[in-house]
Amino acid sequence: MVFSSSLFLLYFLPVFLLFYYFADVKYKNYVALAASLFFYAWGAPTFIFIVVASIIADFYAVKIMHTSQGRKKKLLVAFSIALNIGLLLYFKYANFFVENFNLVVENMGGKPSEWVKVALPIGISFFSFQKMTYAVDVYRKVHVPLKKISDFALYILMFPQLIAGPIVRFNEIADQLEDRRDNENVDNRLTGFFRFALGLGKKVLIANVLGEYADSVFAMQPDGMTTATAWMGVIAYAFQIYYDFAGYSDMAIGLGRMIGFDFLENFNNPYISQNISEFWRRWHISLGRWMRDYLYIPLGGNKVSVRRLYFNLWLVFIISGFWHGAAWNFVVWGAFHGFFLIADRLFLLKFYKFIGKYPSIILTFVITLVGWVLFRAESLAYAVDYTRRMFSFTGGPTFYISQKVWIMLTIGAFFGFWAAAGSIEKWQDKLFGKKKKLSTLIYMTAASVVLFVLSLAAITSSGFNPFIYFRF
Repeated sequence: MVFSSSLFLLYFLPVFLLFYYFADVKYKNYVALAASLFFYAWGAPTFIFIVVASIIADFYAVKIMHTSQGRKKKLLVAFSIALNIGLLLYFKYANFFVENFNLVVENMGGKPSEWVKVALPIGISFFSFQKMTYAVDVYRKVHVPLKKISDFALYILMFPQLIAGPIVRFNEIADQLEDRRDNENVDNRLTGFFRFALGLGKKVLIANVLGEYADSVFAMQPDGMTTATAWMGVIAYAFQIYYDFAGYSDMAIGLGRMIGFDFLENFNNPYISQNISEFWRRWHISLGRWMRDYLYIPLGGNKVSVRRLYFNLWLVFIISGFWHGAAWNFVVWGAFHGFFLIADRLFLLKFYKFIGKYPSIILTFVITLVGWVLFRAESLAYAVDYTRRMFSFTGGPTFYISQKVWIMLTIGAFFGFWAAAGSIEKWQDKLFGKKKKLSTLIYMTAASVVLFVLSLAAITSSGFNPFIYFRF
């Protein structure tokens, strides 16, 4: 059940909000948890028992750890981390490792191992990180553990951000899990609905349209396309994945605000970045912060030799790429971005400063486009051939682009780069800030209804409605 479906919009969400708003304060978490369990079981009934069992194991391991000392405390936090990494390795990466092992065996003349492919539980990459965050934050005494297992289960399974984030750190939401009455007001509910409708519009009206075109281009063989077609295909994909993922994050943040939760932002106009380092401060912010605080800093952070620092940076981004998907093209995508982060520190930042703001934005966008080819391609070989076609400068007509795609590509590019003009921050503060005028709320509500109706109409008239990050 995806957010941009008639089932969710017309049935699940209204019924949930009806029960939630009319429930007594002490029962609201139970209503949200019941809805989250139903939401997950609807999409992955086979895995709900595994997820619940791991939640129980983590909760009691951390609870005992909190009152333990010395070696026992370290063993328990290690158990929690190992449990979650183990589940992630088995369900997400077992197929990858077995397939590559069999490939090596076959090339050596041996007989490959028989293997029944493992299905991927929905959202495992996200909730595994959140469970590890809980264990580490309690171990570091950043926050005390939750008293109720139901509150912990809600933290892990909360349906607004369960499937594709943002990754919510425990210490940032712990107090809200126990008491968020101050956040539950009409202002937040209307703002949340606007944010949800805005994300729905990004996803359905822009990302879906561009996605159909991008898919048609990436279904072609690179040798059969012109350079212009290759560029248009990856540009369409760049805006598709942005509005798809940022749209989902908007919906998650909006849903959270509608029920009193305040999730941190996950995107901040990434395509106006003037270098790749800045891009990663603006793109999938919750993942970048997680990798920094729970992987990069424990590896030594900036307090190591220059050579070790560059190695750690590259390693973290290779792991980040592998986190996105169990395939070599994702590993190379991570290494590609890691390379440019190192290059920024070595010489590129000086070069960007020399050429100025707007040329830097264009050059950085081109670099991200090459990276998106690696991300979108079904194989590393295809990505190499596609990239070669982008820079081979072959002539010929561009693959047919409909008027609808042109319109959405123009709108997507306008809003994707609009922030570079420097005027968007005041609009964001006015729309998403804590205090708003009554007139602003009225306009937001009207805009929300229009976006919601237009998106719902698009959903009912189109069968194309994937969410890119659902497969991670």
